[in-house]
Amino acid sequence: MKTTTYTHVTHEFPPLFDCNSEILILGSIPSPKSRAQAFYYGHPQNRFWRVTAAVLGEPVPVTTDEKRAMMLKHHIALWDALEECDICGAGDASIKNAKPTDIPWLLTQTHIKRIYATGAVAFHYYMKYNYPRTGIEAVKLPSTSPANAAVSAEALTAAYQIITKQESD
Repeated sequence: MKTTTYTHVTHEFPPLFDCNSEILILGSIPSPKSRAQAFYYGHPQNRFWRVTAAVLGEPVPVTTDEKRAMMLKHHIALWDALEECDICGAGDASIKNAKPTDIPWLLTQTHIKRIYATGAVAFHYYMKYNYPRTGIEAVKLPSTSPANAAVSAEALTAAYQIITKQESD
């Protein structure tokens, strides 16, 4: 019989944003690989950077500095729905004892008007804890995680196009 080992995880690095940010993309909580790199979407098989680069018409960023620059150039902020939780490995479905990030604070620092959640778990926790405080409904996008391999890179890119379609409105 397999035992389930939970780890208490706290978000150890800040949101990526500047005063020009207009779009917020939320994950759930950083994965072990992301925590090790102290930056978002750090698992080498996570398709987030390839998908967003394709959508934004940019080369795929490799370094953390290139990733930061690409997001800020397009007025996109990155953060997570949760500040801390108990979790088994990187399994979002195992999350318990969740505590949200302070999205209302982030909104006071930026011009964010649109929020996108990368997957059902990020969407759930944002809508549960922060939507009542912000009044900005999030759009649920498919997860770019390697655990969501059933969704092709092409389908992810098509779904993420919504970010740029509304950007030009």
